[in-house]
Amino acid sequence: MSASQPSAWGAEAVRMLDFRTIFDTYGAFVVRTLRKLGVPSADVPDLCQEIFVVVHRRLQDYDGRASLRTWIYAICLRTASSHRRSMRARREDAVADPEPRLNGATPDAARQDNDLDARRTMAEVESLLAALDDEKRAIVILEIENLSISQIANTLGCPLQTAYSRLHAARKAMRASLQRRQAPSLIGRA
Repeated sequence: MSASQPSAWGAEAVRMLDFRTIFDTYGAFVVRTLRKLGVPSADVPDLCQEIFVVVHRRLQDYDGRASLRTWIYAICLRTASSHRRSMRARREDAVADPEPRLNGATPDAARQDNDLDARRTMAEVESLLAALDDEKRAIVILEIENLSISQIANTLGCPLQTAYSRLHAARKAMRASLQRRQAPSLIGRA
């Protein structure tokens, strides 16, 4: 069985996998998902560890009704949601990662500029996702992760039409938010 065919794994096959294979296959996915779910960068490693502890503990309960990736995503969703609730209860404010200072005199300044642009773009996407409520954010993240709408509905435990409706509403909210952010810069150019 190859790690390149995770969607084809059945429940029995998954239970026969060693945990290291599952971690190696889904570790980056979990990190990306946590970031997209609005978990502050400083908390991602701890929550990633927490998620894989749950995966390890609950792997024998995996029934194969959903893909392993979808099952792990559901764990990520619950863990991130719980974390956000506890942050609100503690009234902690997440602080964005500081941008590194760029020295134009370095030979790889262009690469650093590209990295900075990529980080800024990712920060913008994360900001747009953070502005969504939990239901809309979850559906957009699942779409970004290339799950079909029926897989998304199954993961979220909602009817297919509800999934379509939430996705439409999420896209609309993100477009409106993006337009509001771009409007001041367009006014300044006129």
